[in-house]
Amino acid sequence: MRDEVDGLIEAWRSERPDVDVTPLEVFSRVSRLSRHLDRARRTVFIEHSLEPWEFDVLAELRRSGPPYELSPGKLLRATLVTSGTMTNRVDRLTTAGLVRRRPDPGDKRGVLVRLTERGAERIDAAMASLISYEETLLAPMPTQDREQLASLLRSLLAPLDRGPEGPRS
Repeated sequence: MRDEVDGLIEAWRSERPDVDVTPLEVFSRVSRLSRHLDRARRTVFIEHSLEPWEFDVLAELRRSGPPYELSPGKLLRATLVTSGTMTNRVDRLTTAGLVRRRPDPGDKRGVLVRLTERGAERIDAAMASLISYEETLLAPMPTQDREQLASLLRSLLAPLDRGPEGPRS
């Protein structure tokens, strides 16, 4: 079985035999896979009237467990955006009725962002569609190969996630 990357690798090896293009065999495939996945996710998000950033914030709240609320600070660290960006996102999600703010009982100056019932329904439906779609992408691969691939990708990604300053949360 061949893919588009095989041709790319062959061309580079022909044009630049002095360069070891072995890393491209992995990272070009990861990059192409990422683009395919982004398109698939965009399709699912459109079906559920969600922007990718909305999915990220709602999913983070949903994964947090009951009562499905987090501080804006925890949300921005989890979604890797700035404070101003998170404020704007929470404002927009509040206007859409997908989250609501409430005073933080542990911090008189703070607020908590809580997933509304409507937000929970939206993220649950989008997540179910996303998992179903991603399962079809993985369908040609046997379970054992999926597990091996996940493990190999984890070993590559974990040190990158930690970065020079240690683990990211």
